[in-house]
Amino acid sequence: MTKRIKIAQIGIGHNHAQGNMESLRKLENIFEIVGVSESDPEWMKKRSGLKCYEGLKWMSEEEILNSPGLDAVAVEKDGFDLIPTALKCAEHNLHIHLDKPGGESLSEFKKLLELCEKKKLALQLAYAYRYNPALRFAINAVKSGWLGNVFEIHAVMSRYDGDNAEYRAWLSKFKGGAMYIFAGYLIDIVISMMGRPDKISPFLKKTRNDALIDNGLAVMEYEHATATIRVSVEEIDGMKHRRLIVCGTLGTVEICPIETPSDRYYSDPLYARLTLKQDAGAYKAGTHKVDCGTMGDRYAAQLREFAEIVRGEKENPFNYQHELLVQEALLAASGYNL
Repeated sequence: MTKRIKIAQIGIGHNHAQGNMESLRKLENIFEIVGVSESDPEWMKKRSGLKCYEGLKWMSEEEILNSPGLDAVAVEKDGFDLIPTALKCAEHNLHIHLDKPGGESLSEFKKLLELCEKKKLALQLAYAYRYNPALRFAINAVKSGWLGNVFEIHAVMSRYDGDNAEYRAWLSKFKGGAMYIFAGYLIDIVISMMGRPDKISPFLKKTRNDALIDNGLAVMEYEHATATIRVSVEEIDGMKHRRLIVCGTLGTVEICPIETPSDRYYSDPLYARLTLKQDAGAYKAGTHKVDCGTMGDRYAAQLREFAEIVRGEKENPFNYQHELLVQEALLAASGYNL
């Protein structure tokens, strides 16, 4: 048997911390969970009793960082503490699975990338949509030339949090608001298809008289194309309307919804609507409803890939330069002065 990777989780305050730990525990043939830590008493009060943490060893952050034989850390701190914690992990020569986004300071994120590259450490940003089979289909359609020259991308990732005052107050602590928290998923897809944009113009709005930027639009400009990124936490039933449309001179691919979270593990099939001017790949000219398969466990695919990268079995398909481009574009789209 391949030796299991010793991993610990630092932080339970991130909104994906629970799902990430549930997936880690199911991958027991790949990972050995050394322990978990959380220094914030409020998060301990709210989440330490979750079933996913039952039977695990609670440790201090320092105990984890200095744990003998530890290979990697899943950094799941609240959004404000992600990068400082990841820097500590890199300084202790630990591979890092880092939940998103990559902090409000581009210079600090660059510092993390440079340190990981210098020490040859794996750094995986937890953008779960990278492993969404419908989105992978769309990216492949673009890269394979099926759509011709892409001239328009329309991407939306919205939800409804209008009744959740506590969550809105938390979001408002970030200068970029909802755009900063959610737009990275979509920007990552656009950059995977199109590379670095020539210009990004943000249009950030508020639907209420409070501190939260809850309705955002960013336009990413390329020489012959534009991509629009929309994020709102005020859209009724918004999660069912999350979509991606890519238009090219030879065809269009459309995905809506991007996810179908009928249960926690996303068991419904995902579909893409592919329309072609001429035959491409295995598809004839015309319109096709393509069954792209199911998402399955939302976090398992990325964790399996993380293990392969840590073991040196494959190169990280999202290298340091890609992560820098995504973070740079996210901050620009969210109104940060770079």
